[in-house]
Parts: sequence; C-alpha cells; structure tokens
Amino acid sequence: MSNVVEIEVISNEIIKPNSPTPDHLRRYKLSSLDQISPKVYNPLLFFYELNGTDDPDDEHHKFNNITFISNHLKKSLSEVLALFYPLAGRQLKGDLIVDCNDEGVPFLEAKVKGQSISDAIKAPIASDHNKFLPFKLDEVGEFALGVQLNVFESGGIVIGVCISHKLADALSSIMFVKTWVATARGEADTIAPPEFVSATLFPPKNLRSYDSTVGITRKNIIAKRFIFDSTAIETLKTKLSDQDRAPSRVEALSTFIWSRFMAATYKSDDSKKLYTIIHPVNLRPKFDPPLQNHHFGNYYRVAFTVVPSSCISTVGEDSCGRELVKQIREEIKKIDTEFVTKLIEGNEEHFDILEDSANRFVRDELVTSAFTSLLKFPIYEADFGWGNPTWVGSPALNFSNVTAFFDTKTGDGIEAYISLNRDDMAKLEADNEFQAFVSPLLGC
Repeated sequence: MSNVVEIEVISNEIIKPNSPTPDHLRRYKLSSLDQISPKVYNPLLFFYELNGTDDPDDEHHKFNNITFISNHLKKSLSEVLALFYPLAGRQLKGDLIVDCNDEGVPFLEAKVKGQSISDAIKAPIASDHNKFLPFKLDEVGEFALGVQLNVFESGGIVIGVCISHKLADALSSIMFVKTWVATARGEADTIAPPEFVSATLFPPKNLRSYDSTVGITRKNIIAKRFIFDSTAIETLKTKLSDQDRAPSRVEALSTFIWSRFMAATYKSDDSKKLYTIIHPVNLRPKFDPPLQNHHFGNYYRVAFTVVPSSCISTVGEDSCGRELVKQIREEIKKIDTEFVTKLIEGNEEHFDILEDSANRFVRDELVTSAFTSLLKFPIYEADFGWGNPTWVGSPALNFSNVTAFFDTKTGDGIEAYISLNRDDMAKLEADNEFQAFVSPLLGC
C-alpha cells in the first residue's frame, strides 16, 4: 500500500452547545497571558485501532460502526461545549474579547486513503499528520476549536483536535479533552468544571508593540519524531549529573538535543549571536494557594536560559552539558510564587524581556531553542467508550527550533518532536552521537 496520505472530507457540520450561555457570560475577556500566547492552534491527535469484535453481545460492538462513533462524538461534544462556552463562540479582532454566542464549532468527517493506521502511527515525519486536523495551525480565524474524525479505509480512526492557543495552554487543551471523554462515557460529574478567571487574575494590557506571531513560519521547516527509550534517558541523566542531583528527564533531554544541534550546526560567524533555551512552566502550582488543573486559559510563562559563551566553545562536552542543566534548573526555579505575585501585581519586567527577545529575533541576533513537555499528562486516558488510544501524537508545528516531548504509551520512554530548518535537521540526523541515543521507530 502507498504511504501517500489522501484525505477526502465527506462532511462538515457545526456543533453547537446543547444549552445556551447565560447573557452575563457572553463577553469573555482574554488575559494578558492569553494576549502574548502565539496565534496558533494547539493540536492533538488520538489514534484508535478499534479492535472490537462482530459479536453483538460485546459491549464494544457498537463502536465498530463509524456512524455510531460520529454521532457519539458529536452529541458529547455538544454537551461539553456548554461547559467550555468560550470555545463555541467567535474570536474577535484585537485578541481581547470572545463573543460567546453559541454559534458552535466545525466537526469534519474524512476518509483516509493510501495508508493504514499502523503505517500512520509509524510515520517519522510529523507533517504527514497535519492532514488529520480541521485547520492549518497558523491560520487562526474566528473558530477557537475544531474537530476532525478521520476514518481509515482499512480500519481505525484518528480524532484530530485543534484549540486556539489564544484561549488555552496545553494543559487546558488536555483538560478539555479529558472532560469531553468523561462526558462521552456519562461520567461528566466526576470531572471538576472549568474555571474562567484568568482575565481577573491577569487583566488584559495594551501590548500593541508585541507581535505574538514572531517565529511562526512554514518556509523550509521539517518536523520529525525521535524516540528515546528509558535506557538512553537514564544514560543521559547519569552523564549530566552533578554532585547536587541528577537532572530530570526534561532537563537531560533538552540539554542533549540542544548540544547535538549546536555541535552539528554551529558556525564561527554565529559567535556574536545570543543563544537561549526556553522552557514553558505551568503557573498553576505556583499560586498561593495553588490553582487546580481545571483553571482554563494560558497559565504558563517561559524560563529563559542564556547559554554562556564558554559553553558555546565547549558544546558537546559533558562539562558544558552539566553547566547547562544547572542553569536550566535555576531559571525554571525562578518561575515561583514570587514571580506569579509580581505578574498579578502588573510587574512589566517579564513583558519587557519578551518584547526585547522578539526584537532581537527579528534582527537575527537571537537563536532560541524551545522545549515544551506534555510528560505525565493523561493523554493516553482518552477513552470515549471504545478503549484507550493506540497512540497519541502531534503534527508538525510552524516554528523552527522547537521540540515537544510526549510520553511513549508505555510511559518509560519519550517521543521528541523536533522542528528545525531542513538543512539543520539533515546535519542533526547525520550526528553520530545523536543517533546513538535514538531508538528505531517501530511503532509505539
């Protein structure tokens, strides 16, 4: 069978909430942290092989019927939209207000031709999966949410979900799916409803000089998936340990990938550039008292690690790696309760740093490498009624020098989605030390 993926959209419906949004909730304000979030969609892909039987007495038998599955998803989506009412509204220009008018969200159904679900799961190039989504990721329009149900001719489905990053961070996106899943199983009362208070905590600001689209590009970018098994990760943690403590999985793998990227691509005429490593940090546990995971919105900020010039000259050496791990840990620790308090009080320092970094990036004076983690998130618990996903993945993002970490299904390894300039990707893949730690892509 050919590996070329062909998608034929066979239906496109608008799913509306099953109950109206009260008048006093019709205008949803975005917070200042929503404003500075990238104008892209957060994507998630859930693959299901649907290995049910044809026995009508089997409780999963009904989930072999695609029409039943489609209707089941649409009905539960309508119910959950009543809770997540901003997602069913319309985003207005200016990134300040959502009109919660209950006009609904697109639900597309598509046939997948030319590829089996097992082939799709094994695809190393993440852009192969973008066709499973209802939107292009960097074309955020009036819709805050979209869903696409993809049906493979040879069996199995993929549910593609896109949620506007202007309204939700990764955790909020996953909590939406978790609530949708519980609703589909008739267990909505077991999940705490979302809290929409982000604009109260972080009122919107006049940020006209800040461009949240900086860094978004489609040109000459390729994203690939690499698997690091538990043995490779433990070896890296040991190599990068110091006398204080061993690095976390994220600290170790971020440092390793950045070091091999630099060793493979660094040129002497880049010596005057500033190199930074970025890690998004969840703010919810940093509040006093901590906020719960069901607080919806963009509750994250980024830790900036400026790589010292001494490390640039010794990149690839263990001493550089251990120094970087220590610095990354220190910068992440700075995103603490005091940091959150200053943000709430309107401190401008963090916003000034963001604006300065964006300006440096535009002037080609700054090279950023971002590492975002979905590790330990309950992505493999998305059972709509027919069982947990066979695999959960991500499509290609429209940023260069970005890596997203996902747990493998077994939970002991990490899938790293690395997005780079095509030439840089070729150099990284040719790096022998990088390849020594990567496992073959044999499925999940």
